[in-house]
Amino acid sequence: MDVTVSPSQLGGTARAPPSKSYTHRAILAAGYGDGTVVRNPLDSADTRATARAVEAFGGSTTRGEGNLEVTGFGGRPATPDDVVDCGNSGTTMRLTTATAALADGLTVLTGDDSLRSRPQGPLLLTLRELGARAESTRGDGQAPLVVGGGIDGDAVSVRGDVSSQYVTALLMAGAVTDRGVEIELTTDLKSAPYVDITLELLADFGVDAEAVGGDDSGGRAAGADGFRVAGGQSYAPDGGDYAVPGDFSSTSYLLAAGALAADDGLVVEGARPSAQGDAVIVDVLERMGADIAWDREAGRVRVAASSLEGVEVGVADTPDLLPTIAVLGAAAGGTTRITDCEHVRLKETDRVAAMATELERMGRRRRRRDDRRRRRPRRRLLSGVLRNAIGARRRRRAAVVRRKSQIPNLKSSPMRRSPHRRRTRWSTWGRTSPFISFRHSVRAKPWAPLRRFVVGVTRMNSAFCRAVARSSAPA
Repeated sequence: MDVTVSPSQLGGTARAPPSKSYTHRAILAAGYGDGTVVRNPLDSADTRATARAVEAFGGSTTRGEGNLEVTGFGGRPATPDDVVDCGNSGTTMRLTTATAALADGLTVLTGDDSLRSRPQGPLLLTLRELGARAESTRGDGQAPLVVGGGIDGDAVSVRGDVSSQYVTALLMAGAVTDRGVEIELTTDLKSAPYVDITLELLADFGVDAEAVGGDDSGGRAAGADGFRVAGGQSYAPDGGDYAVPGDFSSTSYLLAAGALAADDGLVVEGARPSAQGDAVIVDVLERMGADIAWDREAGRVRVAASSLEGVEVGVADTPDLLPTIAVLGAAAGGTTRITDCEHVRLKETDRVAAMATELERMGRRRRRRDDRRRRRPRRRLLSGVLRNAIGARRRRRAAVVRRKSQIPNLKSSPMRRSPHRRRTRWSTWGRTSPFISFRHSVRAKPWAPLRRFVVGVTRMNSAFCRAVARSSAPA
């Protein structure tokens, strides 16, 4: 499907969509319980993958109008009859990998081509420490995975700088083990607000879990030395239902579009305070000079088109905001620096390389390092064809930046696989600590970048010339 976005003005009132992070956790938490109604869940391919996983482990789900009724497996997952297909959802795979470890039999978990390239090794190593069988069929720490055998709980250690979802998976599964799980972090924790989301949701489901040590001034997970969850607990929210809050990751696209193209202002409703780290987008826009105001009690944010200036932003805890901030930096004056983004390369695509490539197609100048990205201003944004490398977030960011572009007809074309997806080689599991190095990240075809450059220049040449001709033609 091709989508063309033209320059336009925004206005009116929009509502923040439900949070995907909360929806994933709520569906699985309901699966660990006996029965829960999840209200206002996000209905997407990724959250449907989590619902299918709950069904595979012996639960059931029924969709109603604006809610999802989940009958759980009571903390004792059955061995699935078939392979658990997680699609493109890394959250589903990591969270349910720990679920699979609770089952007596073995579960096979897999996903699409992109998901099968993402790192699962640290979680597999930790589950083996707990006594489960947990291995990659190819021995590279990537899906397909074979997990099972049962766990009783214990003290374990896990890396925190690859994915915070490892911690979430262990906490959620640990609550229904006999002895509970105590987690020691062997590195600093990246994306700590996502663990705060987990702790908040567990409390809402009646599960006691806590951060251990560290400085929790920025949130319970920030700076923690580890986490602890007692065993033998039950998942049971008050009243038997749980309401999913609005999603600040998705809201960031609306706020960015409003700051660029809403002369009369844009109001976003449903943006109530929660543990979501992505709410920092409001502060980022304020620092850039945007006309923005957040009524936290009412859950309403108003933003209007503004003259923005570049700032430096760290995304260690908010990886989903990198593309949004990159787009804002492309339209802002001065230089925008995005730091602490090395772990963002390990998502469904290498988001750092992907956004740099697509914005450069529109005339942006950028410099990249492993953990830092610099976005330099340019007076005009050019139109062009953006190749969407299996990333819904990239498509939304492309649409936002198109609002600011001064030449019509930015065309978004899909492609079957990401040119930025990396094949990651991990260290030997069990003999050394899991370690990832970008020196060891290699492409399957070393000549691919040159080929893409030649093909891209050839395809863009005629469209670019026509666009420049239109922009310089007399009115």
